[in-house]
Amino acid sequence: MIDKLNIIKEQALVEIKVCEDIPNIEKIKVKFLGKKGELTSVLRGMGQLSAEERPIVGKVANEVRDSIQELLDEKTITLKRKETTDKLNEEKLDITLPGYKVGLGSIHPISLVLNEIREIFNGLGYSVAEGPEIESDYYNFEALNLPKDHPARDMQDSFYITPEVLLRTHTSPVQIRVMEKVAPKVPVRIIAPGKVYRRDDDATHSPMFHQVEGLLIDKNVTLGDLKGTLLAFAKAMFGERVEIRLRPSYFPFTEPSAEVDISCVMCHGSGCRVCSGSGWLEILGSGMVHPKVLEMSGYDPEEVKGFAFGMGVERIAMLKYGINDLRLFFDNDIRFLRQFK
Repeated sequence: MIDKLNIIKEQALVEIKVCEDIPNIEKIKVKFLGKKGELTSVLRGMGQLSAEERPIVGKVANEVRDSIQELLDEKTITLKRKETTDKLNEEKLDITLPGYKVGLGSIHPISLVLNEIREIFNGLGYSVAEGPEIESDYYNFEALNLPKDHPARDMQDSFYITPEVLLRTHTSPVQIRVMEKVAPKVPVRIIAPGKVYRRDDDATHSPMFHQVEGLLIDKNVTLGDLKGTLLAFAKAMFGERVEIRLRPSYFPFTEPSAEVDISCVMCHGSGCRVCSGSGWLEILGSGMVHPKVLEMSGYDPEEVKGFAFGMGVERIAMLKYGINDLRLFFDNDIRFLRQFK
């Protein structure tokens, strides 16, 4: 039986060596290694061997199978290379034909707006700070004056990983981490751009979206400084004709707090469908940093003051470019993306 196996190996070697195309290689493989192939036919007689002979014959059979398979693989690679070379040799290059135009991509509108926000605040003396997207409950809520039983937690509808770990719902934890690191030094001027996560999904909301939050801490900081900063940002982003207004609001981490509106970018305040006739569009939330937040982060609220603000980048982009559905940013429709070159 061992002799038969060696004969099969030699026959396969000869046939593989003279083979000149891929289809015949497949036929050779079926002939020698297939379910009804010659190697299988020989091995059917192993039942007639003694217990001592079977392992010896089995070992030889495996070696023969491996050798044939290796030869087949090597020959297949050689034939494929030859096939490619032959095709290239047959093709003639016409150097008079015009070249192919390479399609160029473009920066995503969200990235465009993020970059513009960074540039504006860099020009106002702010640096960029970053932090983890998987955050602890302490940094995401408690250090921002949102204790365990605070009802405002429900408004953010969070993705929890464990009871104490979650996907951050805003970039405010970055502000806390920076304050803890540098306190009690002033001034602090940072913006914190990044992705945040909340359980929401419709034409104006996404479970993942982008925020930029800002923080300034120094001595003698006032609400007027906050308004002046946001007015400078709004004019740089939307044009010199834009005005802003602050409406009283509530955020646990600022006191007093305000929603910030800009005069409608479509009608410039006269009233239209976009602004529901009011002449104003809400763009962000802001306020003076709550004394408890300052104190928990290592600052003396009697010595320093601060203001903070937060904006949704998608919201800014929708207003800037006249986009009416948030989902367009994430649909990967090339017709939409081509507009932002």
